[in-house]
Amino acid sequence: MRIILLGPPGVGKGTQAEKICEYFGFARISTGDMLRDNISRQTTLGLQAKQIMNSGELVSDEIILEIVRIRTQSDDCRVGCLFDGFPRTLPQAQALDDSPAAPDVVVDLDLDDDSIILRLCGRSVHPASGRVYHVTFSPPKIPGKDDITGEPLVRRDDDNEDTVRTRLEVFRLQTAPLKMHYSDAAEQGRVRFIGCDGGRKIEEITHQLIQEIQKLR
Repeated sequence: MRIILLGPPGVGKGTQAEKICEYFGFARISTGDMLRDNISRQTTLGLQAKQIMNSGELVSDEIILEIVRIRTQSDDCRVGCLFDGFPRTLPQAQALDDSPAAPDVVVDLDLDDDSIILRLCGRSVHPASGRVYHVTFSPPKIPGKDDITGEPLVRRDDDNEDTVRTRLEVFRLQTAPLKMHYSDAAEQGRVRFIGCDGGRKIEEITHQLIQEIQKLR
């Protein structure tokens, strides 16, 4: 089973991806991680990507799709995999549909912009572990300190309202059309589409997604 997780920044895709992969034993496929891995191993694709990135350009869809194709043939993808941060655009989605790594299930986590802004503008992160806190929803035991290590928490520079609104606008323009694309594909029977309210508690969302995915296996 190959799963795509859609949704705007701040909706909780990373959290749900981690929980779904842990429950089902799926491989979590991140294009960013794969690019870094190929570059560090100096593969042919990695060298091509590095040259493009060093020139300040975006890595082409062709290179990304080839990296995805190779990655999905790995042994840890036999049970299933979940795409994290891919596809981001309609051309990427269309190319993925025509590849051996075409998705079986698409999950759409949705949340209104005001709620996303409230979430992102109040969060802080423990850089070493990636643990995320929120001043309202999940505050640390000691303000400004990680619960486990006691190390300082930091706020991302782009977690301010103006920047978040810009990120959401970019998402609506570039990535939101994927929802329509996969909705149409679901009507044609090419994928299973799962809509999910991203405004609920994390545990409630996880429970729904695990149940829905379990039915489709």
